[in-house]
Amino acid sequence: MDIDSDLDLNLLQQFSCLGTTDRDVLVCQLQKVLGYQLNPAGCAFFLDMNNWNLQAAVCSYFDFEAPKENGPGMTLIKDVTIGEGEAVPPNTRFIKTWRIQNTGESDWPPMCTLRFVGGDHLGHTDSVGVESLRPGDTTDVSVEMASPGKPGIYQGQWRMASLGGQVFGEVIWVILTVAEGGLLAVTQQMEAFHQLGSPPRGTPTVPPAGNPFATSPGTVTELAPPCERPSSPFSGFPATPPHQRQPFPHQQHASEPPSPMRTGLPHEHGAVGDGVIRCPSALNHSPDDMMS
Repeated sequence: MDIDSDLDLNLLQQFSCLGTTDRDVLVCQLQKVLGYQLNPAGCAFFLDMNNWNLQAAVCSYFDFEAPKENGPGMTLIKDVTIGEGEAVPPNTRFIKTWRIQNTGESDWPPMCTLRFVGGDHLGHTDSVGVESLRPGDTTDVSVEMASPGKPGIYQGQWRMASLGGQVFGEVIWVILTVAEGGLLAVTQQMEAFHQLGSPPRGTPTVPPAGNPFATSPGTVTELAPPCERPSSPFSGFPATPPHQRQPFPHQQHASEPPSPMRTGLPHEHGAVGDGVIRCPSALNHSPDDMMS
């Protein structure tokens, strides 16, 4: 009976190995069960170590290579992609940006990367470098991608990984809708043009030049009361009553006769006006008188 039991176990093991002959399918299944914590090469290693038995490979991974609780941690805070949620036209480049945070108790190891681990590979590269963060710090990570040529819905998974290949933190999912007339690329181009026209961050804003004598909006100019207004430069002179004021030489009352000085004519009675000096006419003098 013991021999029969051993044979039955061997047959069960062989049948379990013959459940599927496609090793790529087993690698994808193991990667999905583990939450994309391993890359395809790591999944193939554990499957090969367990004679390509999926259940045994899962147990081996959690026994020997499970992430430690005191390891680095990462949490996805927000997808800050410009135009997030909009469709993308086929064969179009765009940029995905995520805001992540170090939620662990220790600093991230140097030279960490955000790495593609499964699904539809939409990026031009398999990984991008990420700066080392201290606990509680956040940063934005951007990956340049390109949409496939066929309309549809595509998805991929990205994870943080150390220099040695150990992944940690949450899985970042990329879910993309490819459709004719998508606006994601146009939205990102318009935002890029807007950033080119805006001043760099930290540049002080210079107010526009205006009238230096103009008052600022909202300023009310109050006039000084009469007692406080500046006096005239002639206010120090004594004022003359109207009845004592003397007329100017050119002013004359209507009752007075016309002045000979003004008209140049003799008075009504033929006499010269008062104060007017007339020279004797040359016709009343002889040449001898003029020579003397």
